[in-house]
Amino acid sequence: MALPNIFEKSVADEVIARINNLTPATQPGWGKMNVAQMLAHCNVTYEMIYTDKHPKPNFFMGLVLKMFVKKIVTNEAPYKHNSPTAPAFLIVDERVFATEKERLINHIIKTQETGAAAFDGKVSNSFGKLNVTEWNNMMFKHLNHHLTQFGV
Repeated sequence: MALPNIFEKSVADEVIARINNLTPATQPGWGKMNVAQMLAHCNVTYEMIYTDKHPKPNFFMGLVLKMFVKKIVTNEAPYKHNSPTAPAFLIVDERVFATEKERLINHIIKTQETGAAAFDGKVSNSFGKLNVTEWNNMMFKHLNHHLTQFGV
């Protein structure tokens, strides 16, 4: 079963509506992050797409990621609760809820407006060249996992 297409405005709007249902007091159903940390965590995906904030993995780690992690991240199967998190995605400091929420919504809008065609064959820092389905699955699945974690 194909995942919803995050590049479609209706899907992006639905995800944004779910984000807008979060409050600073929203509690997770599992995991260690608070809601502001979760939003910051979700922003890392987009920071890797749109900025140079996060360095690319070295050759060996890149090979490991492509061989063992890529399929898990880009397929349609949901993530398991409390799955391991890559170091760049660990958010342990406190974050400002409103700031992280606004950043994430802006990233989702930018990605949807940029469109699927711009992502087909685009290189991921961690996984190399991905097709549009892999990009969609990675982005939608990650957002859906964490929004579900927080009950929205």
